[in-house]
Amino acid sequence: MEQACTHITVILDRTGSMESIKDDVIGGFNSFLETQRATPGRATLTLVQFDSQDPFEVVYSRKDINDAPPLTAASYIPRASTPLLDALGRGMADLDAAIAASSADTRPDKVIFAVVTDGMENASREFSRAAIQQMIDERKARGWQFVFLSADLDAVEEARHLGFSEKQRRLYEKETPGVQRMFRDMSVAVNDYRSGRRREVELPDEEENA
Repeated sequence: MEQACTHITVILDRTGSMESIKDDVIGGFNSFLETQRATPGRATLTLVQFDSQDPFEVVYSRKDINDAPPLTAASYIPRASTPLLDALGRGMADLDAAIAASSADTRPDKVIFAVVTDGMENASREFSRAAIQQMIDERKARGWQFVFLSADLDAVEEARHLGFSEKQRRLYEKETPGVQRMFRDMSVAVNDYRSGRRREVELPDEEENA
């Protein structure tokens, strides 16, 4: 029997306020990547970085997890402001189009849409909050799983209004241990869903991963 395939999209904040945790983000993302490579089952990965200079840079799209390049200091350079809504909207729309155009043997069985940010929306031009909320609701009804990880309390509260459930959004401290835990929690949640241990993506209880 062929193994199920999971697609993971990571929408990664590359705005100027991420500069202080740049090295931690690079290390955390690369640890997440290594963990997913070691996890049984097929997986593909899309990595998108966003800032107001380039609101939607697709670093790579639907790459086999084993071939997905790690982040480096040259490929992750924080700058500018935070068009978060535009990144979310374009990310969902692009993934929709890619899945619709894929053949049956390359279409994912599971979809995870993850957001990593340290700040609140302040620069979007294309998508409104109401539009993003509707897009998330529609895709949740189709079985997509969402997770929102942030170092900003207001952004986490905003995620609640956009439709990210309590178990799929969390605030982390903006320092090395907090960023490490952010990516570790994302790995646990993604692994549990990919393996079938959980029917939905759920971040581990804070006590479990303390």
